[in-house]
Amino acid sequence: MNNSQKSILQVDVAIIGAGSAGLPAFRAAQNHTENLVLIEGGTYGTTCARVGCMPSKLLIAAAEAAHSVEAAAEFGVHATKPIIKGEEVMGRVRRERDRFVGFVLEGVENIAEKHHIRSHATFIDDHTLQVADSTIEAKTVVIATGSSPIIMPKFAELGDRLIVNDDIFDWQTLPESVAVFGPGVIGLELGQALHRLGVRMRLFGRSGSLKPLSDRAIRDYAIKVFQAEFPLDAKANVLGMERKGDQVEICFVDREDGIEKTENFEYVLAATGRSPNVKGLGLENTSLKLDSRGVPIYDPATMQCGDSSIFIAGDVNNILPLLHEAADEGYIAGDNAGLFPEIKAGLRRSPLAVVFCDPQIAMVGKSWKELEGQENVVVGKISFEGQGRSRVILKNKGLMHLYADQNTGLFLGSEFIGPHAEHLAHLLSWAHQQKMKIPQMLEMPFYHPVIEEGLRTGLSDVNDQLSL
Repeated sequence: MNNSQKSILQVDVAIIGAGSAGLPAFRAAQNHTENLVLIEGGTYGTTCARVGCMPSKLLIAAAEAAHSVEAAAEFGVHATKPIIKGEEVMGRVRRERDRFVGFVLEGVENIAEKHHIRSHATFIDDHTLQVADSTIEAKTVVIATGSSPIIMPKFAELGDRLIVNDDIFDWQTLPESVAVFGPGVIGLELGQALHRLGVRMRLFGRSGSLKPLSDRAIRDYAIKVFQAEFPLDAKANVLGMERKGDQVEICFVDREDGIEKTENFEYVLAATGRSPNVKGLGLENTSLKLDSRGVPIYDPATMQCGDSSIFIAGDVNNILPLLHEAADEGYIAGDNAGLFPEIKAGLRRSPLAVVFCDPQIAMVGKSWKELEGQENVVVGKISFEGQGRSRVILKNKGLMHLYADQNTGLFLGSEFIGPHAEHLAHLLSWAHQQKMKIPQMLEMPFYHPVIEEGLRTGLSDVNDQLSL
């Protein structure tokens, strides 16, 4: 078909990607126009539901159940060692995963067919998209194409022995062994879960960090806690990696004794980060300014790319790969795309991130990396090792740092590892978004005996350092 025969569709808004950001963008834009399309060239069903948040938490829940049986003896409750049936574990993961994906698909199916286009899109210019044999002319465009796992060159020769987190949730059973590369959110969560489910696991890092933590004291404490449970080298010296039949042979220098060792694994899990899905979008054909990774430079308050009619939202913008952030960004981008040329700032909530390892890790508000070196910042500290309720339930591993402005008492942020961190983090994020000061936070109710009393101890430590 030549160019003159290609069909041309004119729309007000074109949204590329039907995931955690694209769907909210569609709904927001639809408040302003019915002349819009949702373009999806991949599989329907968000990253969160298919291969991210939900299936990983299902695997973690199974791991926690197994671990609780083994830990019961510390209470004087002696149970036989848990029998872990991999087929049943992964069967439940897949069933529940499919249920969550089904809810997403229902939402997609409720969108009228006239708004759907199943194909990949490429920019011809700021207002024109090539979609299969059709051309779409759009007044505004929202890019919500998500991200994909990064595969480093050193893994290239491993073939089907190399997996990413997406692959785990289609397993029929649990493997005998897995080497995990990358002690970030994905590596920590899945690595510890596999370990607790009886899989021989070793976690390799490279930089010595434990993402997303930037507070060195919290990071070092966390590393020690996890090293006491499973093999973790945050700054590993890996000498070689080679596929040997259906195994991967890894040669490394052991962290504990400094001796070169060789260990074979059934799989290598690459959890070394994710890359924004911008390849093939034809962004070079637009007027947009791109950063070093090829991502358009944009305003996080409006999601507008420069002063163009193009907006960007979700993991593809390479900033905060979290579902609630993607949904917020999608709504802002879609709303402004529908309003264009009128533009308004959308609601950006206080930063909140949780790692569902055990103990959990959380970050709220400004990170220590953003605050370090500022003279007016004071740090309150609380160890959960002696905290009452934490000791009662044998979850007394944790360290929290709370950051505040010494002159005003304003709560600035926190990084911590500890029991029930997901809940403590929500309390702190609400306080941060309300711009509360430390004395105000201490006026809030704290029941006894609860883990939140540990938070009060930390707040009191900050309060004692204020110049009020």
